This record gives sequence, C-alpha cells and structure tokens, in this order.
Amino acid sequence: MTRPLLSEIAVSPQALSAMSAFHPHMVQEVSAAVAKDAIVVVGMAQNPVVKRARRNLDAAGLSYTYLEYGSYVSQWKQRLAVKLWSGWPTFPQVFVRGTLIGGNQELEGALLDGSLRQRLADK
Repeated sequence: MTRPLLSEIAVSPQALSAMSAFHPHMVQEVSAAVAKDAIVVVGMAQNPVVKRARRNLDAAGLSYTYLEYGSYVSQWKQRLAVKLWSGWPTFPQVFVRGTLIGGNQELEGALLDGSLRQRLADK
C-alpha cells in the first residue's frame, strides 16, 4: 500500500514554487550521495539510533557514506527537507544501492536476513 500524496494539480503554483525552493541544496546533496555510493546513512548528531545504525554497519565490516545534519535543535529545517524528499519520517535514513531501506530497525533486519548483502551484490 502506498502512502497517499497530495496531487500536484491540487497545489497552487505559488505553493509548488515555495516547496521546490525549500532547502534544495540539501536534497541535491543527499540525492547525489545516494546515486554515487553503495550505502548512505543520513543522520544527525546526538541521536542514539543513528549511532546504533553506524555501529551495526561498522560491525558488519561495511563501508558507507555518512551525512550528518545538525542536532535536535539545529538544522531541523534542512532535515525536514530531506524527510519530505524521501518520505521517511525519522533518522537515520539508510539507502542501499539507491534504494531507501528505512531506518535502523530495517537495517538490522536486512543485516540479519542477508538481504542487505544481497542488495549490495546485485548491480
């Protein structure tokens, strides 16, 4: 089941313009890393779940690109732009071979069931 999204035809041109101008450099930076690198973790400082995801990847011996944007009170608008782009509501956001697999819970599951390594092997 797909999450319902507001159709572009139901958004005014002014609102669409404001949406596209909402921290586009953040979206471009994350999008470029996701397109280029096999594993990308997008996170924030002081978040224990982000730290756990990184530890899980380190323990598995997997290299990854880590993009950190602020902490709980800083850069929240920039992080919001990334959330709006990906559709994922929390951090970390873990991408494997260009696909968002979810957060740390989904990462742990993919490490346990072997699907993360399978996704890395598929080119």
